[in-house]
Amino acid sequence: MTDPRDDGDGADPSTEGVAADAESDGEPRVGADRSPSDDTPVAEDPATDADDRPVAESVETPGEPRTLDPTVRVEWIVGPLFGALLTAAVAGFITWAVAAEYIPYDRTTSAVAVGGGLFVLFAVYGAVRAVFLYRSWRYVVREESLYLTRGVLTRVQTVVPYVRVQHIDTRRSAFERVLGLSTLVVYTAGSRGADVTIPGLTPDTAEDLQSRLERLAIASEDEDAV
Repeated sequence: MTDPRDDGDGADPSTEGVAADAESDGEPRVGADRSPSDDTPVAEDPATDADDRPVAESVETPGEPRTLDPTVRVEWIVGPLFGALLTAAVAGFITWAVAAEYIPYDRTTSAVAVGGGLFVLFAVYGAVRAVFLYRSWRYVVREESLYLTRGVLTRVQTVVPYVRVQHIDTRRSAFERVLGLSTLVVYTAGSRGADVTIPGLTPDTAEDLQSRLERLAIASEDEDAV
């Protein structure tokens, strides 16, 4: 007896469409006949979290230490010169008015020598200090805290946990605006109004750093609340 499903060429119509589909392009179809061993998990972007917010590097791979803008050395050198000039003027006046009678030189010459010598001394000290202070300044944006190190004779290291950050400001003095610099100020809680400053930043860098620290502080508050 002839099978009614047999059309005469021996091909089974129930499997004909599957064979044609498999041989149409010569390539395996996505999602077709895949075994559990073929499933490959899709790697998530490590640079963003569930809310597409940038996150800092992990503790195992801490953030890169960053330096300040080199122009900050001009601010550190020129700024103290005003105080040095005032100190030299006061010392010169005292020398001219009082101490000149005890010095075996002309009154004006003695005053200029004392005042000028003090000014040069303070200027050299300020320049040397600015160079070494710039070399010592580093800040690192870590996963859970902001780390700062600086100092010439005394090295100061500061760790600011993000959970203690209250708010973050950027400020620019008149002299900083002339130099094209900005200062970031991080206000912390529970420390008698103490704050942490990062000087010598360009306005763009200060703005980006402020936004990043604000996101990390908000994320830390959410994790602490949980």
